[in-house]
Formats: sequence, C-alpha cells, structure tokens
Amino acid sequence: MNRIGLIFSSFLVLIALASSTLFVVDQRQFGVVLALGKFKDVISEPGLNFKLPPPFQNVIYIDKRLLTLDSSDTEPMLTAEKQRVVIDWYVRWRISEPTEYIRNVGLNEGAGTIQLNRVVRNAFQEEVNKRTVKELLSLKREDLMADVKAEVLAKVRGAKPWGVDIVDVRITRVDYVEAITESVYRRMEAERKRVANELRSTGAAEGEKIRADADRQREVAIANAYRDAQKIKGEGDAEAARIYGEAFGKDPQFAQFYRSLEAYKTSFANKSDVMVLDPSSSEFFKVFRGGVAPAANNKK
Repeated sequence: MNRIGLIFSSFLVLIALASSTLFVVDQRQFGVVLALGKFKDVISEPGLNFKLPPPFQNVIYIDKRLLTLDSSDTEPMLTAEKQRVVIDWYVRWRISEPTEYIRNVGLNEGAGTIQLNRVVRNAFQEEVNKRTVKELLSLKREDLMADVKAEVLAKVRGAKPWGVDIVDVRITRVDYVEAITESVYRRMEAERKRVANELRSTGAAEGEKIRADADRQREVAIANAYRDAQKIKGEGDAEAARIYGEAFGKDPQFAQFYRSLEAYKTSFANKSDVMVLDPSSSEFFKVFRGGVAPAANNKK
C-alpha cells in the first residue's frame, strides 16, 4: 500500500515538474524567459514552449497589441503669448521589438507607459510654446500633433531605442486653466447680456415706432373713410333734393300738401304729444282748414 502511494506521489511530482517546464504563448503576447531573474530570451510566435523549472527559469508576458496612453497630467502649458492652457491628449503605441524594450525600458507595459508619458508631455510643452492659442484651436493643430509625434519617435528611436512604435498622437481638448476659463465665461456672459439688452431696447423702440405708424395709418384711414362717406352722403342728399325738386316742381300744391302731412306725422308721433295753439289762425293747420288742396281736387 505504501509502495502504491509512493508511486502515485512520484507520478504527481513528475507531472508538476513537467508542467513547470511547459508554457503557452498567446498570439496577443510576447513570452519573456528569465533565467535566475535575468533576461534570457523572447518567444514571439504563439504556441507551446519549454523552459527549465523554477527557480532556474521563469516566464513573464508582455502585450503585443496596440496600447493607449491617456494624459493624466493637468499641469498647464504656456503658449507663445504666455497663456496658460490645459491640453488633453492620447497616444496609440505598441511594443515592436521586445528585446530592445526589455533591455532599455522594462519588463512590463507600465514601465513604458511611465517613460512615454514623460516624453510626450515634454514634446507637447515644447511645441505648445511655439504656438498661439488661436493656432492650437485652428487647423494648425494637425501640424502640432505631427510635430509631437516626430519628436517622440526621435526620442524612442535614439541611441538606446525603446523597441516601441508610435502609431498616433491626438489632442482631445485644449482649454484655459480653470481661473482663466471662469474669467472668460464671465466676460462672455456680460457681453451676451449687453447684446441682449441692446436687442431688447432696439426691439422696444421698433415696436413703438410700428405701433405709432399703425395708429397714424388707422387715423388716416378713418379720416379718409369719413371724408369719402360725407362726400357720398352729400352727393346722395343733393341727388335726393334734385329728385324731390323735380317731382314736387311738377305740382307745387301737392308738394306743399305732402310736406304738411309729413310735418303732422312728425309732430304727432307719440299719443302723449300735446300741442296748444289756435287751429283757426295757425299756419300749421292751414291744410286742415282747406287752405291748400291737392292738385287733383283743384282740377275738378
């Protein structure tokens, strides 16, 4: 029984020892073999590989994919006109030569990130010092990013190459520092309020002008309409008088009789009307007394 346990234990030890000598490199990584803590070899091709068991050899992995470095420094930079601005940027980079990277930078991506952040920051500071804020916000921003990329490439490909490739450098934001931004916003707000007040004043003046012109046109229209109405009324009265004149001129006695009847009708319009006069001597009741007879009776 003890022999079986010993065999089984030995088998497990052999499996553990064999597994410690095998490692798999993924297609997204570089396999770095370290011998007693020192760099020995880089495995670039994916697959199963062999090494000595620990502590003689160990394996670490470095990412070979495209990496992104975002700016984390909020320190302002000075432009050509000594304006303090804050720039947000990012860099797309990858490890292209793992052997050079390990020897000159470090054993992981973090070491490259720290050093690359410093280099990119210094390159941006140098290029921003040559340009004005207007140029940073205009189409010349592309020239700035191209110049920064060129400076960073020159640094990482220098006497001690880093073994990295800089794919792209981009600016995501250019802004004044918070104190200046607040001052600019206050000035913009004051200017907008001034423009708004000016527009309101101009609008009120234009409104008064339009209302006054509308009132004037209304008065002119009413006056013209009244004038035309009076003119038409006068012409109508004249035409009516002419017609009456022509009609009554043919028989004056009938005309007088008709007008007297109209006068009586107007005078006695209400039942409560009372007139105190002498019918025998008043000219008003001359028709009743037979002083004026219709033309038809006269002819008879």
